[in-house]
Amino acid sequence: MAQSRVVKTLGISGSLRKGSFNTAALRAAVEVVPEGMTLEIADIAEIPLYNDDVRAAGYPPAVQHLRDRVAAADALLFATPEYNYSISGVLKNVIDWLSRPPHPPVIGKPVAIMGASPGLLGTGRAQYHLRQCFVFLDMFPVNKPEVMIGQAGSRFDAQGTLTDQPTRDLIAQLLTSLREWTLRLNPG
Repeated sequence: MAQSRVVKTLGISGSLRKGSFNTAALRAAVEVVPEGMTLEIADIAEIPLYNDDVRAAGYPPAVQHLRDRVAAADALLFATPEYNYSISGVLKNVIDWLSRPPHPPVIGKPVAIMGASPGLLGTGRAQYHLRQCFVFLDMFPVNKPEVMIGQAGSRFDAQGTLTDQPTRDLIAQLLTSLREWTLRLNPG
């Protein structure tokens, strides 16, 4: 594997909440990104609800900007909350916009998933639903480690800083796996 290549990664949080644990987990990921990788976080707050009539008339600027950023990335990192045993509506909406023609920018992308939740399971069910979306989109998810941050309120401080060292270490391992997986799938 070419160890000198830098893997450009784009992170997307499936939560719009100001104090989102998932957005905070992405910020923690930026802090522990391994050598040979970059991680930027996309803002999805301005993405409108998917409407194929709107798409057919031309992608809205916020959507086109996100599509361009996804296309330019070597890999993606999703941080998903769990709403009603599944992914959030805003995350599904983003995936719908990214999956449409021409040239859906998610097709064939290496991807990793993590998620934080106040509950014990730490978004396990949502992550499995997200993996189902990836099958149709021909995306290539990292299998291990699984980062399911349960009882998130005890792992982040009031400012949204991830204070739990084992969780920080697990996120770093996930990023290393994503980097290695991306280089394996796209060695050039």
